[in-house]
Amino acid sequence: MSNRKKIAVLFSGKGSNFAHIVNTLHHKGFEVVVALTNNPNALGIEIAKAASIPIEIIDPKDYESREAFDTVMVERLHQYTPDLTVLAGFMRILTSTFTEQIKSINLHPSLLPRHKGLKAIEKSYEDAHSHGGVSVHYVSSELDGGEVILQKEIAKEGLNFEAYDAKVRSVEKEALAEAIRLVLK
Repeated sequence: MSNRKKIAVLFSGKGSNFAHIVNTLHHKGFEVVVALTNNPNALGIEIAKAASIPIEIIDPKDYESREAFDTVMVERLHQYTPDLTVLAGFMRILTSTFTEQIKSINLHPSLLPRHKGLKAIEKSYEDAHSHGGVSVHYVSSELDGGEVILQKEIAKEGLNFEAYDAKVRSVEKEALAEAIRLVLK
């Protein structure tokens, strides 16, 4: 048991990437020791409950600043001593309060450094490049600016936006699981 690498997962919505981590890595050499969300209504909470993973719900509305919110997140995460924290659709910009204390990786649906920030899938689809893709990178205090761990390319030719979007979302899941294995091996 003790040789399992411990992962914390942060999510904000339906938790599809979180679910993939649970299905592919949890109890398979890894242990998801906590799931944390900033959204009390996140559908991903049910995934955590179904897998008996401790869930921490921290509502940003209860804090007067990003730093105050991040401080509480750091305190909660430290209680579980994760080897790695994984941002899986966590829709908040993190401050250095978090990034300097927590070793974390993030999934971003573009080939960084292209298309940082929001609407990356749409921007990638519409740009002049023949390929889009996904990146998994270390989290730094610069938005989507940390060192890239791995990228997976997706050819856009012949795909309408819906098909491209679906492809990105399926490749994201593989990329994230692979990056977790890489970082923790």
